[in-house]
Amino acid sequence: MSLRKPNDYVALDQADLVRLAQAGDREAFRVIMQQGNQRLFRMARGVVRDDAEAEDVLQEAYARAFAAIGGFRGEAGVQTWLTRIVLNEARDRVRRRRPTVDLDVLEQVQQQAEVIPFPNTFGGGSPEVDAARMQIRGLIERAVDDLPAPFRMVFILRDIEECSIEETAANLQLKPETVKTRLHRARRLLRQALDAQLGATMVGVFPFLGARCVRITEAVLARMEREGRLAPAGTFPAA
Repeated sequence: MSLRKPNDYVALDQADLVRLAQAGDREAFRVIMQQGNQRLFRMARGVVRDDAEAEDVLQEAYARAFAAIGGFRGEAGVQTWLTRIVLNEARDRVRRRRPTVDLDVLEQVQQQAEVIPFPNTFGGGSPEVDAARMQIRGLIERAVDDLPAPFRMVFILRDIEECSIEETAANLQLKPETVKTRLHRARRLLRQALDAQLGATMVGVFPFLGARCVRITEAVLARMEREGRLAPAGTFPAA
């Protein structure tokens, strides 16, 4: 049984945490998971595109990883090692459902694009603002889900998790130039998808008909009555 306090584990570097985990230390396993949970969940969800299944993937991947942690030699960081296990588990599930995506069908996609910021945090505004932000996030999440898997994984690591090109390449076992190419394509596809969705949405922005129309109309009429510029309701102006 470990005599360390919970805060002691947070201060440990990954190498020490791994050594403790290899010795069966429960809290070391907990901290390793807490440090990687968000990124690994996003990676799993980026492949399976379903929240519940992504959680299943993560749990199964952790179980497999920790069962094999005695053989971890540290050639890469433990989070990189876990990322590969999570991706393999997620891809195996997708492979059982449907064929893998063929990248050749997207060879003609332009590579020049602007960065699309992903909203990581929401809240702090009015309920209306928060609701609008949630709708925007939903649009972006659906657009990310619709990306071909190889582009989607690069986008999640680079633009959502803000990993470096080198770290992304290491996690996905790609060349840095491949990461750059796929990121350009992912951004272009996302911008095209969001332009299409937002273009249709913009038609209904700032609606005036309905309750807002009635409220404003009645307020103006009431003001005109108070100012004597309009006869009260139910009366008629003199001929």
